[in-house]
Amino acid sequence: MSKIDLEPAAREVVRLLDGVTEDRMGDPTPCAGTPVAALLDHIMGLSLAFTWAARKTTPSEAGSGQGSAGAAQLDPEWRTLLPKRLDELVESWRDPKAWEGMTEAGGVTMPAAQIAVVALDELVLHGWDLARATGQPFTCSPADTAAVLEFTTTAAAPEQAAGREGLFGPVVEVPEDAPPFDRALGLAGRDPGWTPKSA
Repeated sequence: MSKIDLEPAAREVVRLLDGVTEDRMGDPTPCAGTPVAALLDHIMGLSLAFTWAARKTTPSEAGSGQGSAGAAQLDPEWRTLLPKRLDELVESWRDPKAWEGMTEAGGVTMPAAQIAVVALDELVLHGWDLARATGQPFTCSPADTAAVLEFTTTAAAPEQAAGREGLFGPVVEVPEDAPPFDRALGLAGRDPGWTPKSA
């Protein structure tokens, strides 16, 4: 498996942050029941979790669980912290050792190379969620689109139903001739045409 560079996806999330105004924090996102503030909190948490995964470090060893995906409240310093955490995430996966052996993220243990794909999937999909919720355009590179489409296609297979629960919603049907990114969204349980008004 070729190694993934998380920088394009992380950079796109950071680009979106300036367009997230305080009056949008309670607005809905494509993730049902997850307003903008909760989505940002989730991205804060996953950026830490996948950095720890790359470093083969547990949260207790890292010294802080703050910002975990289950946190009830968004850190008030998120505008400063999130770009830093995403930078650390990108750099951590550029270490060749990050790709070796097994590692764990979110309570799931699997080969490190597969965890890297999950990290990319999370950044891309939640970046799109944030863009849609805040009325901003979203860009995903062809390489990242292909990787996310492959991942979501596998996750949508009937035999993956148990593992899919809690990760993605039910598959949303999109035309077979739809753009690859729209197909990836549908397989991840998202409506490519979602807008805040349709929530």
